[in-house]
Amino acid sequence: MKSRLYYILLVAYFVMVAFVLYVNGVFTGNVASVSNLMINGIFLGIIGVLFIISIASFLRLNRLTDELEDASGDLLAGYKEAGNKNVWPSLQDHKGFFEEKNLKEAFAKFRARVKSRNSCEIEDFINEELLEKVGRNYYNSGISGTMTGLGILGTFIGLSLGLGSFSGDDIYTISDNVGPLLSGMKVAFHTSVYGIIFSLIFNFVYRSIMADAYEKLDYFLSVFRQCAMPPNGSSDANAAAMLVYQANLADYMKQILELAKGDSREQVKSLEQMSRAFVEQLQSAMNTEFKELGTTLKLAAQSQTANAESNRVLLDAVNTLSESGRSLQETMSHMMERQEMFAEELKNQRQELVSSCEEISRDVSARLHTFEQMRGIYENKT
Repeated sequence: MKSRLYYILLVAYFVMVAFVLYVNGVFTGNVASVSNLMINGIFLGIIGVLFIISIASFLRLNRLTDELEDASGDLLAGYKEAGNKNVWPSLQDHKGFFEEKNLKEAFAKFRARVKSRNSCEIEDFINEELLEKVGRNYYNSGISGTMTGLGILGTFIGLSLGLGSFSGDDIYTISDNVGPLLSGMKVAFHTSVYGIIFSLIFNFVYRSIMADAYEKLDYFLSVFRQCAMPPNGSSDANAAAMLVYQANLADYMKQILELAKGDSREQVKSLEQMSRAFVEQLQSAMNTEFKELGTTLKLAAQSQTANAESNRVLLDAVNTLSESGRSLQETMSHMMERQEMFAEELKNQRQELVSSCEEISRDVSARLHTFEQMRGIYENKT
């Protein structure tokens, strides 16, 4: 219902046009001042053009948010039909999921990013910036101030016309010029009244429509995350896969090292047995000691032991590499947390900016109200 509040603008506009025509005597055929009627007609025409442009942007925004609401219902229905399973496989090639031009383009960019295995969220493409672009926030945010400015401008124009036609040196000539002065005051009063009224009504309608659009967007995003969020191929998953690979490589190298250690021990034992048997046979046969030959064979055994030590050092290096990978993953996790904190700070700053704008709007309204009271006092005195 909030999305259709722009009808209030049309009703208020036609009521104000009828009021201005009535007080200027158009319906009764007694037009007191053609110039007043023309000035009011020009101002109302400008306001009418501004309202038409705003209503056109509201219609575009309504089409977009209505389609978001329909898409949310379709996602929930498909999610239930699939047995509460993710429906992204049926959406990733569905080009006609959205019909509205801006939504269709944004969703196509999202699908392309997901297919390229890059990390992204649906909020990166369908977000508040898209709503503000379609709803022409850059234009509508200034309409309320423009209405107030037009009312003040009409006030000064009316006062200028009244004072310009006011002249006289004595009480008799002055009394003859009171009529034109009051006629100019009438223009000033009318333009101020409908300028401020239109400003207040438009501000209420615009904020209500945008709040409704933001609610529908949040609802769609929550439903999409629940029912159709694609698998996340983020850098965290890649880092985890790399760590798994490194761990498997370390286990493999460890197994090789264990085998190498086992072979070395067996080779050392075999060489010692062979050397001992050979020396004993030679000593028994030839009664000769081959000490130098035994020393050489011991050196060969020591070489095999050194080889086993080198393999152990290699295993330690692999373990160090695995630890470095884990440190890299922790660093990336910290970076992502800092990015989330930064995004939260930006959101808070945006809320503060909106609050400041509302405070400024209220201050301007209060000043205008004070100005109207002072002008009323002045008019009563005169």
